[in-house]
Amino acid sequence: MRDVLPEQARQWHYVENRLLKILLGYAYEEIHLPLLEVTELFSRGVGEATDIVEKEMYNLASRDGESLTLRPEGTAGCVRALQQHGLLFNQTQRVFYAGPMFRYERPQKGRYRQFYQIGAEAFGFTGPDVDVELILMSRDFWRALGVEDHVKLEINTLGSGATRAAYREALVDYLTPLKNELDEASLRRLDNNPIRILDSKVPATQALLNDAPKLPDFIDAESKAHYGELIGLLDEFEVPYRENPGLVRGLDYYTHTVFEWITTSLGAQGTLCGGGRYNGLVELLGGRPTPAAGFSLGLDRVVLLYGAVHVPQRLEGTECDFAAAADVYICVMTPALMVWAMRVADQLRLGLPGLRIRIHAGGGKLKSQLKRADASGAFLAVLVGEQERSKSQVSVKFLREETLQQLLSPEALIELLKNRAIATTAVADGT
Repeated sequence: MRDVLPEQARQWHYVENRLLKILLGYAYEEIHLPLLEVTELFSRGVGEATDIVEKEMYNLASRDGESLTLRPEGTAGCVRALQQHGLLFNQTQRVFYAGPMFRYERPQKGRYRQFYQIGAEAFGFTGPDVDVELILMSRDFWRALGVEDHVKLEINTLGSGATRAAYREALVDYLTPLKNELDEASLRRLDNNPIRILDSKVPATQALLNDAPKLPDFIDAESKAHYGELIGLLDEFEVPYRENPGLVRGLDYYTHTVFEWITTSLGAQGTLCGGGRYNGLVELLGGRPTPAAGFSLGLDRVVLLYGAVHVPQRLEGTECDFAAAADVYICVMTPALMVWAMRVADQLRLGLPGLRIRIHAGGGKLKSQLKRADASGAFLAVLVGEQERSKSQVSVKFLREETLQQLLSPEALIELLKNRAIATTAVADGT
């Protein structure tokens, strides 16, 4: 687990807000989920044979002996919450959530034991139109962040639950005589989650799979029709994709559509976002049969990608820089002027919501205060002295450009900054 320090957090906040605004733009509604759930929810929903349940969950006992788990993913908890509160009965839902998840994995760049996900889920929709909506929404994420040239979409279909069961049996029959040639992880999966062997990165195992039964040969006609419509819609919207028959995702609840957005710009940890359909999950967790689809996005990796693609710079069309701690720095000539400085700050915050305004504290001469202002990354210094207070004005000094210092009322300063189109594009607002 790691700390996210102030400069990283500012960039994180900027990226996250861009993504959340797109979710809201698609009229998905936010749901807040608890960090702790009963362990059985994940063993039933995610699958007892998955790596997550077998090796990666953080489990603890409550005082009454009940087994609880720090959530390793969000979908099972989302289904539990909507079902518990009667929001899936004879109605559709489109929701999203954001927050930390926990898995006991080997830490490396882009993979942490506490990691942050944004997830979107749609319930009650049977057609591929919602599958495509989720893919288009995630495509819009990359466009909004200016990283669309660094990501690629891979898609596949797993067919129905019956398809998956039939393929699993055929794959086990093929691999069992070859079990001595499998790598350790694939050998373990052979008994409990054989389809995941298709995901193996071991060349020798992949070579064994060349002659293995192929999943597309087991797909039923209805699933093929669903997938065909999906492909047609992606072509209609000119979304580039690669069909990957080996893409199976790591959770047991997936059926029909699966997709991943991947990148080669972050080394080994290349999956940024993944999802698909899980039409049987609601029923598995005690509800009525309900079609469902969704995705989860790893915000840690998306922030890493954004930082790798974009050299830190001021945001286009604004005075603001997410590498800066403040936008406006108020210098106070004497301690006796602090009350007036705070009133000016209040007025600026009210007139320019989202702008980050810092008042100097701790005294010191103007020269040292201006050094602090410059070090904060602020684009503007506001100087408050006796002369300024007597005229109900402030001196304004732009720190990142060659302009003359001006004497303005707080009202005039607000109008000046509004005219420069700063207030609505401040870093804190995330736009």
